[in-house]
Amino acid sequence: MKNHWTKGSPLRLSIAALAVVALAGCASLSPDGGVSDVQTLVSGKTGGVDATLGAGEKSGAAADNTVGELLKAPVSAESAVRIALLNNAGLRGSLATLGVSDALRVQAGTLPNPHFSIARLRMGDEVEIERLLTFNLVGLLTLPWKYQWQTQQHELAKMQAAQDVIRFAANTRKAWITAVAAQQTAMYMRDVKEAAEAGGELARRMARVGNWSKLRQAREQVTLNDATAQLARAEQAAFSARERLVRLMGLWGAQADFRLADSLPDLPKDATPMADIEARALRERLDVRSAMAESRYVAEQMGFTKVTGYFDGMSIGLIRNSVFDNDAGTKASNRGVELELPLPIFDWGGARNARSRAVYMQSATRVQETAVNARSEAREAYFSYRTTYDLARHYRDEVLPLRKFIGEEMVLRFNGMLASTWDLLADSRAQVMAVNSAIEAQRDFWLAETDLQTALTGTSPGAMAGATASVGAGGGDAAAGH
Repeated sequence: MKNHWTKGSPLRLSIAALAVVALAGCASLSPDGGVSDVQTLVSGKTGGVDATLGAGEKSGAAADNTVGELLKAPVSAESAVRIALLNNAGLRGSLATLGVSDALRVQAGTLPNPHFSIARLRMGDEVEIERLLTFNLVGLLTLPWKYQWQTQQHELAKMQAAQDVIRFAANTRKAWITAVAAQQTAMYMRDVKEAAEAGGELARRMARVGNWSKLRQAREQVTLNDATAQLARAEQAAFSARERLVRLMGLWGAQADFRLADSLPDLPKDATPMADIEARALRERLDVRSAMAESRYVAEQMGFTKVTGYFDGMSIGLIRNSVFDNDAGTKASNRGVELELPLPIFDWGGARNARSRAVYMQSATRVQETAVNARSEAREAYFSYRTTYDLARHYRDEVLPLRKFIGEEMVLRFNGMLASTWDLLADSRAQVMAVNSAIEAQRDFWLAETDLQTALTGTSPGAMAGATASVGAGGGDAAAGH
């Protein structure tokens, strides 16, 4: 349906309206695409590390210098996280997608291009030239709302990027914990093998002089073979854990020859009591805030869809016709405005509105699901934190002191010829296994502590069954150590 006006006042009003819309739709690109906002969102949520994100075209040299300085000293958990956030190429690529979201935001605030058409018509001696400049009127009038919607989408993208950063920092910290614990375990397994080798050599000599049977010698040989296999597994686990950390930190070449810290941090004096973990998770977690913001934005978009559904495609055009009469040698010109409206005959917008309602219900249920998961994950993470702390403290305060006492008593008995060499070697092996179990318990505590901080202030830490399974494995080793 087309209507034409030839008076000048509607044209002036239309131009004034376009000027207002142009002023409302001004937008510019962020200098860093929103990375600085992500930096603010993750502040205090990356395991106590005030880390800088490695993003931007000019950050390469500065990041390399910082990484080089950090690698000069043994890599701690904090320095590993700092290096990973600065140097990991995958994380930098993920942050670069914020530039895409920012560009879409600016594009949504940019005036749509007008359409120009020209026609030449001839009737006898008359020639008519028609020129038409068309603007998408709905696109112009709804430009501020579209810009607001895309800005909201950009805010959601920044929240998602912040969650990725927090999860990445937590994974790096856990990789460091696992690598250091595996390194300690491999070192102690070498002691076990050395003790088994000493026992095997002594058994061989005693069997050669006839003081031992072949059966007892074979048993000591089996012990040595088992210790050799366990050492190989421990060294493989340590190598794999270190390489995973290398990948997360984005190191290569000579950088991969860094030194890890010798041991895990000591246990804290006491476990941190937390009485409001569920409320804190709902208040501080970014995935909860993101789900709530998304639901609110979808509700606003649903109202926008209802308003504009019937008039989508409405356009306004400026017309100028020139008619040339070749016989009379005259020229006549007409100017006017053309308004084009779609007729809602077949599509009344019912399906579009139904889709909007369904999307809103989907976002509302996502908020509920995220809140339920956040509270449950916070409780689970804290229970794992307390359990692993109590277990690690039990090893530190009970098992290891007892093992040390037994070892000292065995040395006294050996010196007094009340215990044999075999008793001393067996106790040495048991003591080393107890130390390995204590290392595993300490590792599990720091892994659980990382998951707890992520579940309370960041986002979902994912499946935490691994920590629980490793706690169970540590308990089995402890039983063997006794």
